[in-house]
Amino acid sequence: MIIDEQADFRSLLMHHVTTHWSDAIITAYDPTAAGHLPDEFSGAGNDIILLGSRHGEDRDGVDILARFVQRRNFPPVIYFGTAEDEQAAADLHPDAHFMRDHLSHDSLILGISDVLLANNRIASTGSLFVGDMRIGVHPLIKGYRFMRKLGSTEHSGVYLAERESTHLQVVLKVLRQMPEHGDSIGAFDRFLQEYETIAEMDHPNIVKIYDLGVGDDHAHIAMEYLDGGDLRNKIDAGVSEREAVSFLRQISAALSAVHAKNVLHRDLKPGNIMRRKDGSVALIDFGLAKRAKLESAITDKGEIFGTPYYMSPEQGHGSAVDERSDIYSLGIIFFELLTGDKPYQGGTAMGIIYKHARASIPLLPPRFAKYQALINMMLAKLPEDRLQSAAEIEEWL
Repeated sequence: MIIDEQADFRSLLMHHVTTHWSDAIITAYDPTAAGHLPDEFSGAGNDIILLGSRHGEDRDGVDILARFVQRRNFPPVIYFGTAEDEQAAADLHPDAHFMRDHLSHDSLILGISDVLLANNRIASTGSLFVGDMRIGVHPLIKGYRFMRKLGSTEHSGVYLAERESTHLQVVLKVLRQMPEHGDSIGAFDRFLQEYETIAEMDHPNIVKIYDLGVGDDHAHIAMEYLDGGDLRNKIDAGVSEREAVSFLRQISAALSAVHAKNVLHRDLKPGNIMRRKDGSVALIDFGLAKRAKLESAITDKGEIFGTPYYMSPEQGHGSAVDERSDIYSLGIIFFELLTGDKPYQGGTAMGIIYKHARASIPLLPPRFAKYQALINMMLAKLPEDRLQSAAEIEEWL
């Protein structure tokens, strides 16, 4: 259902939708000619509402959006607003949000698809259906069959898919280019950097990359699907001493390969370490990775990236970082693997960052005392007091 008073705008949205989904059934509603929708309007019978901002002089689009999003069991709503109401609309958290005067066909279709994927059923074939209409994995990515959405960020969506030619299950990470947002160029550069960083690695403990595709309004990476869950879930379920040491050996080996390419990971945490069914692990998510010896135009000096629980003291304070910062983060992970607890906790991010820099190095329980020297060398406050390379971790073990 398309709701807006401007006939040309309704026609434009209809054209975009029917160009991609020729069987779509669309109701176009003019709130000034047909009268404003009653307060009890439930949206029933519609798979999605495309709500424009123009509703006559006596009605405000944001007010109508507020009524819609507050109703239980209301269909997903995509709002098409203006620069003047952008923040007010964003605060209401519609399912998607576009500027009505800066529409791109590909971005719009991607946005609608993501909303439908998140709000409708998945058929047994693995394809998405709205009514009897097949949507598939992603409207701009050919050759892959959608299975389910795994997650999303401000700029990208992550999907489990199957490559149709080989039936290989892969993870598709899809970046949506949004030229109207000032950070879109930086996000795109970081996305391509992630591909380039991982693609040149060939290591059993680093996720494999299969494909890169770039279009006018999107890019995608197809990478290995690691089906054992992440290390965070494993920690929550319990890790044996033998498993903890095995994980540390594998991650440190991966870091050695990463650092050999003069690359820093910069966001080591259990959620970025995935497990395979055979018990092996692999590093993922190199979106914050950075060439250690090259000036990067992507991030400004002094900017803090990463997760506070696993940040080195120098990273948490926006100072220059090198390989030893990743070693510190891995030390935090090893402590958590052994004990099930994070060594430094606090009520705020800055409180945790302060403890990394100032609190004493945590002590392991007595049964793990033989690893205390290694923890001390990985979690030293000053980089020069730490192990100087990931290869030294194996030597200490």
